[in-house]
Amino acid sequence: MENQKVWFVTGASKGLGLSLVKQLLSAGYNVAATSRTVDSLSKAVGTEESENFLPLEVSITTEQSVKDAVSKTIEKFGTIDVLVNNAGYGLFGAVEELSDEETRRNFDINVFGSLNVIRQILPYMRAKGSGKIFNISSIGGFTADFPGVGIYCSTKFAVAGFTEALASEVKELGISATVVYPGYFRTDFLSSESMVAPKNAIEDYAGARASVQAHENEIAGNQPGDPQKAVAVLIKIASEENTPVHLFLGKDSYEMAQGKIQTMTKNLEEYKAITVSTDFDS
Repeated sequence: MENQKVWFVTGASKGLGLSLVKQLLSAGYNVAATSRTVDSLSKAVGTEESENFLPLEVSITTEQSVKDAVSKTIEKFGTIDVLVNNAGYGLFGAVEELSDEETRRNFDINVFGSLNVIRQILPYMRAKGSGKIFNISSIGGFTADFPGVGIYCSTKFAVAGFTEALASEVKELGISATVVYPGYFRTDFLSSESMVAPKNAIEDYAGARASVQAHENEIAGNQPGDPQKAVAVLIKIASEENTPVHLFLGKDSYEMAQGKIQTMTKNLEEYKAITVSTDFDS
């Protein structure tokens, strides 16, 4: 039965991950969920470990930690049917003002952490010839026309890129991979715990400063997206035989994606003669 399937959800103590875990448990699914501490996860979800819930303390940047969590999940539930890579955090700052350390840390969590999880779970999905993978990117992983979040957006572009390739690689194995592009959803993602400010801001970047202030003072708490509706869509898509490689969530996400597509199409056509002129003459 569909609700007996096993979900593995990272970054489950807040945001869309928390909403997803709660809705899955309410529907009777088996859920393994990860966070940096089990106590915070159990407190957020509102339940301790139970027959169908396995809270896991995981450092997703440490392969052994991820491997141990996956092994515990297999030991408890016997399989993993759906993986949701949701763990990540936002990073404010213009490209110049963010240090190498700040930049690499964002990539470590948002990109390499997800890859660690995928590498540990795919062998089980390959063995049974089925499974669904959802990697949570952002509309900022499709269009990065936002001053002050370039590095964060680049991590989400990376998630979109490897997911698209992964989808092609695992299709013949009976496994699907989907990159999810949420717009602004009303969670705590814009809080100081999830959105990190640059250590050494450069005041010349007025646009970046204005973007940070807008997110903190205007957008936070007023996001148009309903997280409960978003995760309900994700659960529904996961139950279908065919899943899309690209899934946009939120009216704002749809509109921003359409804007990017129109701009790209205009640029392609405007410079078509130059673009196609670079081949060898036939």
